[in-house]
Formats: sequence, C-alpha cells, structure tokens
Amino acid sequence: MLYREAGDFKTNYAADQQTFPIKSERWLFWAFMAFAFFVVPFFIDDYWNKAVLMPLLIYAMAALGLNILTGYCGQVSLGTGGFMAVGAYAAYKLMTSFPGMDMFSVVILSGAVTAGVGILFGLPSLRIKGFYLAVATLAAQFFLVWMFNKFAWFYNYSASGQITAPERSIFGIAVTGPSTAPWATYLFALSILFVFAWVARNLTRGRLGRSWMAIRDMDIAAEIIGVSPLKAKLSAFAISSFYVGMAGAMFFANYLGSIEVTEAFGIEKSFLVLFMVIIGGLGSILGSFLGAAFLVLLPVLLKNIMVGYLGWPTDLAAHFQIMMVGALIVIFLIAEPHGMAQLWRLAKEKLRLWPFPY
Repeated sequence: MLYREAGDFKTNYAADQQTFPIKSERWLFWAFMAFAFFVVPFFIDDYWNKAVLMPLLIYAMAALGLNILTGYCGQVSLGTGGFMAVGAYAAYKLMTSFPGMDMFSVVILSGAVTAGVGILFGLPSLRIKGFYLAVATLAAQFFLVWMFNKFAWFYNYSASGQITAPERSIFGIAVTGPSTAPWATYLFALSILFVFAWVARNLTRGRLGRSWMAIRDMDIAAEIIGVSPLKAKLSAFAISSFYVGMAGAMFFANYLGSIEVTEAFGIEKSFLVLFMVIIGGLGSILGSFLGAAFLVLLPVLLKNIMVGYLGWPTDLAAHFQIMMVGALIVIFLIAEPHGMAQLWRLAKEKLRLWPFPY
C-alpha cells in the first residue's frame, strides 16, 4: 500500500527522527514539491496567481510565524497585522533607499527589522501572560498602524499616504512592479516559503523549540529545570516577527504592489492569521499551511459558486460568505479543537492499519 512502515527499517537516530520517517510520505512530499516548482508555473495565469496562489503562500508564511509564538511558545498575539505593516514599510524604505539591493535581501532584511520591533513589544511577556498579553499586543497593532499613518517619513512624504513598490528583478526577471509575470512572483514567494518552513521545522525540533514548548506547557516548572523565560520568550517573539515581517514585505512588494496601511494591515488581518493558526492546529508546521489554505481557498470557492453559478449580487454574496466562513470556523473548532493537522495525523494512523479496524 501507499502508506506502510513494514520493511522501512532505520539504522541510526537521524533516520528515526527525520521529518518524514516513512518512505511513501517522503515520496509524496517531494512529488508535491516537484509539482509546485516545475509544473504549476507553466499553467498559472494572473487570476490564479492573485486570487489563490500568492495569498496562500504569503498567509502561510504569516501563519507559520504566529504559530511559532502562539502554538509553540504559548504567547498570545493579536498584533500580527501591525508586524506585517512593519515588514512592508521596511521593504519600501530599503527598496527606495538602496536601489541596487536584490529582492531576496530586501525581504530578509525586512524580516530582521520586524524581529527587532517584535523583541521590543515582546518585553511585556516577561511579566504578563494570557489575556493581558493579548491586550498588550493588540495595543502594538494600533500603535504601529497609527505610527505609519502619522509620520510622513515612512511613506516618503507622499501626498496620498500610499507606498508603491519600485520594480525589482532577479536574474533579469521582474518580481515586483507592473510588468511582473505571474509565475515569477509565484516562484519567488514559494522559494522563500520553502526555505524558511524548513528552517522553522528544524528550529521547533531543536533545543530552542523544546524550550518554547516547556514555557508553553508550564513556565514555572521550565524555569526550575533551567529554561530561561527571557531567552525563550524573546527569541519566540523575534523569530515569529521575522517570519511575519517577511510575509508583510511580500504582501506589499510582490502581491499588491501599492498599499495604504490602514486598509492593508488593519485589525482584521491579525484575526485572520490567528484563525488560520487555530483552524490549522496550534504547535504544528503543517497546521499553518492547512489553516492558510482553508481560509484562502474557501472564500474563493464560495464566491465563485454564489456569484458565478448562482448569479447572486456581489454584496449579498460577500455578506453570506462571511457568515459561512464564520459558521464553519465555529463548527470546526467544536468538532476538532486540535485543528486540521490532528485530522491528518488521525488519517495517517488509520492508513497504517488499513484494512484492519482502528
């Protein structure tokens, strides 16, 4: 069968602890990645890129960052939209101040700037937690959006208050600007997400990830056995903000191209990414991708059915779509509070024993 452990022997600890210990699972993963990298770019058009693929990749990056902080370290954050705005404006200032800088460096440095801001706003987590920490990060959300609106330096004193990404190329192929091909921005975002998802997977399985989970499960006991709350919490805020900042940079430069901070990074953005993490599964790398896929693809599917096939007015379809998504979130959380990643784990357990009863 396709998913069997029989005959799949391990001769060392590294093989036993690898991310995909079963051969069929590894083949499935690499086949999927080969399809994503070498097949999808030949068939996507502008609609699929703008409506489905780019939002999916960017929100998956943001959900990955928030899951590191909330799912692995247990620190609740409602400031994801504000940190995405930091990444977006950092990318804008880097692109306008250093015209020769390549786009990979812009995205990574934007994440580094956001990591510094994340450490600053993560300092209250050393004294407060739970609901009070959520309120503190919510204050960060409102403060950051206000700051980018208040000080004209951030948008280069533009009269409209908007920021627009200059054109940038990689190997002579434009990845930002009006002349960008859909496959170029898709491959750019996919490459960054692939690399940093692999980094996140290794971080969460290492010493740092174990310290995060110890703080999440019982912070007092973790401190007694030698885990430093300061190092664990601030590192979680820094790395989480780094990922969210890269998502914000790509959301601005590679996806929208031109933004206004209040419309692009309002409080609803923070809640959307939080819902992705909760639905996908807290403390799961795969859950970040599943949650992002659920909340990106479901609205597109509902819109196409209601407007394209049923002929509903656009405004009525938009309101019904919000109601449907909200109801499905509530139903899903009641039926499986551990998220879609838990459903995948249960499915794998059943496949291991099929056709015998489970």
